[in-house]
Amino acid sequence: MERRDWSIKALSELNYIDSLDSFEKADALVVWCKNYLVDSKIEDFNLELEDLKRLEELFYKNLNFLKSHKEYTSSEMQNLKKMKRFLKN
Repeated sequence: MERRDWSIKALSELNYIDSLDSFEKADALVVWCKNYLVDSKIEDFNLELEDLKRLEELFYKNLNFLKSHKEYTSSEMQNLKKMKRFLKN
């Protein structure tokens, strides 16, 4: 039962994280992954089929979000570096 409760809590938190704004979402996803995926595997989740499908959907949706967020952040950092060099001259 403990593993089931842990799994439901993880799904609930991921649902909540999915509703956050961009930067809050990215930070919360990193924390969620550390809490639920560092010491355990995705196979450790004990969920009903519908809940497991929802977890899968949210997981991959947010994985794609993190990839695009990383690209956006990298681009913004490059722009800031260019601006900094321009202002120094």
